[in-house]
Amino acid sequence: MQLNSLSPARGSVRLKRRVGRGIGSGFGKTAGRGHKGQKSRAGGFHKTGFEGGQMPLQRRLPKRGFVTFKKKQMSKQISKIRLSEFNSLEGDVVDLAALKKNGIVPNKIKHVKIYLSGQIQRKLKIKNIAVTIGAKAAIEAAGGSVE
Repeated sequence: MQLNSLSPARGSVRLKRRVGRGIGSGFGKTAGRGHKGQKSRAGGFHKTGFEGGQMPLQRRLPKRGFVTFKKKQMSKQISKIRLSEFNSLEGDVVDLAALKKNGIVPNKIKHVKIYLSGQIQRKLKIKNIAVTIGAKAAIEAAGGSVE
């Protein structure tokens, strides 16, 4: 076998259809486009979603809400923590690094918010963490502080 003797299998390759080349070709005169009408003309075709003048589907349906990409990303990065989870925490000062160290919050989390759920029996100092009004009152009632 030589490289110059290689050829595709019989019948696998067809010649390009040459339209508009006379009556004898079978695709002369109208070149397979039929007679008249928008599709028969050069450059004549409707745009995507066009329904012949009828109100298109994308315009008939009502608009619904929109959430920005930034807001979606932020919602994935905020972690909510119950107040009762701090009872098992080591140390008196609580910040984001301490929560990650103790495994309460995953490492990829950038923002944390504490909310009132359960009770706290310890005196804690909360630093740089968002706290709900109820949780703040409960921490201060236990003798702790929120910065």
